[in-house]
Amino acid sequence: MSLDRLNPASLSPATGFSHAVVATGGRVVFLAGQTALDADGKVTGATLPEQFEQALGNLLAALRAAGGTPADLARVTVYATDVADYRAHARELGAIWKRLAGRDYPAMAVIGVVRLWDAECLVELDGFAVLP
Repeated sequence: MSLDRLNPASLSPATGFSHAVVATGGRVVFLAGQTALDADGKVTGATLPEQFEQALGNLLAALRAAGGTPADLARVTVYATDVADYRAHARELGAIWKRLAGRDYPAMAVIGVVRLWDAECLVELDGFAVLP
């Protein structure tokens, strides 16, 4: 199995994501949306970076349970209740990503939403991975 990350020079520079990821071989794991819920189902964190760290940790825990690693992520979608706040914290969120998931960036999108399932949640992440 391989994931080839493509960032053509004809597109704007990819910072914190890849423009395209080509997956060859392997098993596909679809990861459900994860928010800042702890193991008891309580929302943790009051700020976007705090909630992002919990949500990403939850996504990676689900991926590990399926036998994967962050390097296996092919696509992640981020749903944010305040895209301007997300952009304002982009550097901090990028540091959290690097600390938890490394520098192998999947194809990504950030989508603004009115609200999430739990009204206190500020961010949700879902995605899919390709495992060997």
